[in-house]
Amino acid sequence: MSLSKRQIWILAIALVTLVVISLFAAPRGNQLRSGSTYGRSPDGYGAWYAFMESRGVTIHRWQKPLRSLYEPNEPQTPAIETFSPDVEQPIGLNVTAVSASTATSAPISPIMLLQVSNGAAPLSAAPSDWLEKGNVLVQLGAKALSTQAPFESTIASPVGNVRIQTSRRDVAKPDDKQDKPEPLLSDTFGAIVWQHQNGKARVIRAATPHLAANAYQDEPGNFEFLAKLVTEPGLPIWVDEYSHGYKDAEIIQQETSGTLIGYLAKTPLLLVAIQAAVILLVLIWGQNQRLGPAIALPAPSVDNSEAYIQALAAVLRKAESSQFVVNTVCKAEQLDVQKALGLGAEPLPLTTLFDAWTAQTKQSPTMLEAALNPIKRPRRASEAELLRWLDALQTVRRQLGK
Repeated sequence: MSLSKRQIWILAIALVTLVVISLFAAPRGNQLRSGSTYGRSPDGYGAWYAFMESRGVTIHRWQKPLRSLYEPNEPQTPAIETFSPDVEQPIGLNVTAVSASTATSAPISPIMLLQVSNGAAPLSAAPSDWLEKGNVLVQLGAKALSTQAPFESTIASPVGNVRIQTSRRDVAKPDDKQDKPEPLLSDTFGAIVWQHQNGKARVIRAATPHLAANAYQDEPGNFEFLAKLVTEPGLPIWVDEYSHGYKDAEIIQQETSGTLIGYLAKTPLLLVAIQAAVILLVLIWGQNQRLGPAIALPAPSVDNSEAYIQALAAVLRKAESSQFVVNTVCKAEQLDVQKALGLGAEPLPLTTLFDAWTAQTKQSPTMLEAALNPIKRPRRASEAELLRWLDALQTVRRQLGK
């Protein structure tokens, strides 16, 4: 089935619309989960989390908005099962759940909070009053300047060599004496890990979000360095998982408002519904053909001469009478050559025509003879012979300026 030009345009517009909707409305869960302790991909922190557990270190996962952590208004509660999309499903449960070290209320005592940038949104700053209570904030993937440092480098630290894959560094300004950061891991180009400390307020930042990602499992110095950062304050360790798309069940219900519309607005089903609506509109429009009554196309005019020539050519081709066509064309071409050479319209002997050709064009009559002296054999000419003859005709026409 051939499509009209208008139908092709409609399909093209529909495809572009679907692509644009997919780019802006498709779920971005994979990017959000970069840096999560649930992640098993190279940019995840699942291996480091298991490394800490093997040492008996408990890491709590926070799966609520950070404002609930910074401004607690309810007492601490024990851990409960919460929804986590990338963890294997226990037997007998209809949903995926994690219960290890996940609490639903903010802690009362000072804590050490670890945030790993997911690359989709910048890391948020903690309130100063929260930090002044003795809480420590560690942010991996903080904003830093791009320098002339090589992208990949190995830097020595007290716990072993740390492999870094970034050229970003925190470069201290000479005139900034009031809030000058203290480098914890640095080279000649600047600090990769640094800290700001003002009284009890302490913030540690790293220029790379992949300091101890799964990709560095063969680099023990990376895991040890991050472990030292989070355990050195001697506080309970918490890690922000909300920014990676992991949420407690009550938060999911609050954000969807418990309605079907809210649920669809937060899930990929909304994208499916939009695509189905676009396809339905295209189908309806294509079936109606246009917005208005159909206009009959005018009947094409018939060129009798062209139709006769086409019919005659088909008959001659069927009868394999190429020699008849060659002879007829050669006679017409001979008259054209005579007129171009000023010899009139009466047929002349070929020898006379050849002499006039040589005298006026200073060219050998060989090509003219090949064009006007057709193959005189009582058989059908081969395709190669016909091509050579047509080439000779074109050469003669060019010589005469046609």
